[in-house]
Amino acid sequence: MTERKTGLTYAEAGVDIDAGNLMVDKIKPLVRSTRRPGADGEIGGFGGLFDLKAAGFSDPVLVAANDGVGTKLKIAIEAGKHDTIGIDLVAMCVNDLIVQGAEPLFFLDYLATGKLDPEQGAAIVGGIAKGCREAGCALIGGETAEMPGMYHGDDYDLAGFSVGAAERGQLLPGDDIIEGDVLLGLASSGVHSNGYSLVRKIVAISGLDWSDNAPFDKSQTLAEALLEPTRIYVKPLLKAIRNTQGIKALAHITGGGFPENIPRVLSKGFSAELDLDSIQVPPVFSWLASTGGVEAHEMMRTFNCGIGMVVVVDAAQAAQIAAVLQEAGETVMPIGRIVPRGETGVIYRGALGL
Repeated sequence: MTERKTGLTYAEAGVDIDAGNLMVDKIKPLVRSTRRPGADGEIGGFGGLFDLKAAGFSDPVLVAANDGVGTKLKIAIEAGKHDTIGIDLVAMCVNDLIVQGAEPLFFLDYLATGKLDPEQGAAIVGGIAKGCREAGCALIGGETAEMPGMYHGDDYDLAGFSVGAAERGQLLPGDDIIEGDVLLGLASSGVHSNGYSLVRKIVAISGLDWSDNAPFDKSQTLAEALLEPTRIYVKPLLKAIRNTQGIKALAHITGGGFPENIPRVLSKGFSAELDLDSIQVPPVFSWLASTGGVEAHEMMRTFNCGIGMVVVVDAAQAAQIAAVLQEAGETVMPIGRIVPRGETGVIYRGALGL
């Protein structure tokens, strides 16, 4: 038996503190790029600070949201493309804040991996920082955990947490929704970050590799197309909320699709009547439906099908609000109206163009 000349080290157990320190050095400029009024500190402390008064709030209500990106991560890992998945992480949190009328203020992330790669980690955080800049929130801290034995191979996991604020009395949904209010749909950028267990199963059925051209978009590989980041709707919606006072409710179309998410912002006396013919369905959803033999009702309860956000507005202000959103870069579609409560919270008219 050979005697050890020295004691065990943390690195020999699989945790490299030096790699963690190197990653922190790499991401400091990225974090700095997300500074905004209320948050201008450096990372490295035991907690992140935010000054609500400096951000311009007088009597704020705080709103918090947390999320991950699901098995979309598996595509990023298998394709070796890590620079956009952080945008998804931010989007899934801040889009849930804006639907309550809250301005996202700051964001924190959690990255867990079996073996830390500082370059990969910096790419992931680069995406997070980009998402924060798009949402106007500051990345004020986070945690990186290297856990050999918990994660195997190249696997890693991401989670995020964001806090926003709205002045008291200005939270959404309002209590003024009435019959005849108009539903505006804001176009999604693609699949966003829900339903990827089904997406990956359909890709397996297709026999395609991630490096193959996407059948629905020959200009991209399949991985690039399916990793298109979740659209962040914060700045256009904040502009519309503040400039028109006509937005009554917002619904972020995530897991559960139309039938699960739209009724969450309606009182029990109302349903949303959707004109499916008016929805411009991106080719990716048609490919998923045809390749996987997925029926329309299953598509609508799994994916966003081209509508990432639903806006409930006063009918008299629908054109004005649509114009403000379009000027801010959104593709806006009138997709329905509020009607008296039916058997379900969402009533469909027409057929989805799959």
